[in-house]
Amino acid sequence: MDDRARFAALVPDDPRVVAKPMFGNVGAFVNDNMFMGLFGSSIGVRLAEADRERLLAIDGSGPFGPSERPMGGYAALPASWNGEPDKARPWVAAALAHVGALPPKPAKKPRPPRR
Repeated sequence: MDDRARFAALVPDDPRVVAKPMFGNVGAFVNDNMFMGLFGSSIGVRLAEADRERLLAIDGSGPFGPSERPMGGYAALPASWNGEPDKARPWVAAALAHVGALPPKPAKKPRPPRR
């Protein structure tokens, strides 16, 4: 299974969730806030601090995003879980619950036209 298909298989079937392209990869959003993303072959989830620490304690987990600038608040699911979605789904559900409880992102103000 390719990375995008593996990611899509983990996106919760929830009417609040939108998956969309992001910087050449893909992210899953709730209330316009990303709770799960794909970076290369790595899937990362945004978790409450205690949950993130628990995930980071699992062998194979680690920072998510570019090595020189990992995304704060996110942890990568262990690559050893590829092909084992039942191990990843509880973490995805925790990320959706955590980020779903955050306030929606405010609407962006439209940019003035360029001259």
